[in-house]
Amino acid sequence: MTSFVVTKQRLDDNNMINKTPIIAQSVEMKELLRTAMQVAKVDCTVLLLGESGTGKEVLAKLIHKYSERSGPLVKVNCGAIPETLLESELFGYEYGAFTGAKREGSAGKFEQAHKGIILLDEIGDLPLHLQVKLLRILQEKEVIRIGSSKAKPIDTRVIAATNKNLYKMVQEGKFREDLFYRLNVIPLKIPPLRERRGDIMPLIYFFKKKFEQKYKHKMNCSSEVIRVFMSYDWPGNVRELENVIERIYVISAPGELVTQEILIRDYLNIHREKQLTKTISVHGLTSLKTAVEEVERQLITIALNEFKTLKQVALALNVDESTVSRKIKKLNIPLR
Repeated sequence: MTSFVVTKQRLDDNNMINKTPIIAQSVEMKELLRTAMQVAKVDCTVLLLGESGTGKEVLAKLIHKYSERSGPLVKVNCGAIPETLLESELFGYEYGAFTGAKREGSAGKFEQAHKGIILLDEIGDLPLHLQVKLLRILQEKEVIRIGSSKAKPIDTRVIAATNKNLYKMVQEGKFREDLFYRLNVIPLKIPPLRERRGDIMPLIYFFKKKFEQKYKHKMNCSSEVIRVFMSYDWPGNVRELENVIERIYVISAPGELVTQEILIRDYLNIHREKQLTKTISVHGLTSLKTAVEEVERQLITIALNEFKTLKQVALALNVDESTVSRKIKKLNIPLR
């Protein structure tokens, strides 16, 4: 009975994951999404960690969607707003607080996110003197506008995001230790694309469909191009993959065949001598079953893009056609 309940729960989780706007075929991303959807229902602070372009904002939107909060998701990029304006943007101000202040004053982002969630992106760029005010908000659940002495209660959940090593910044005195531990209640680390290669092909199909509709023409890629896509380390992560595919649609002529040479020469920031020729890559310990499934997924995906029929794919992989069909279904491999 217990095993049935666990299995059913996992199936329910998979159905929920498949309904999210996030492409997740790899084990790593599926586990992350399960955790994120569980955390969404618990009203606590979340710290999103990951390299630039991994999708931290997308994950924040997912948490907001599955949370029980009725208010908006208010986004603030702490690194994009000048330091002189950041304090008023975050905490608001009263009339007379500074030259040019509106007569009616202005609510800050924390007030705007009342009953909702505020996403503090690039939290590592928040100046130290504002870190003190943020800490007070987290502790007291109230905000004081610039130019006012009256505290206003707020009900705002905080999600912080960064591509920096906050712990190292604490050691260097660049980030407050007490604030770090306030934000680091639930840390969620998004793995870079090079560590979840099982998501590359589904993402390629997703972006191809998106840009086919936008630019009204199809993109033809050789099997070698798919191999390069699968082997490339994607330092810019999902954002780089999306940008590369869009550039191909914009620059190439309708129906033009994109070859490996064109891809490496015009679209990817790699040199010819650095073309990746490995077919299997290991980035950490995992179960043997998971590793085998990942290798099978990559091999079948490459074969599907090189051959037109399942019979040809089966011959290339030296297995029965029924085996290929079964594994395509089991591993959720998208067909062209």
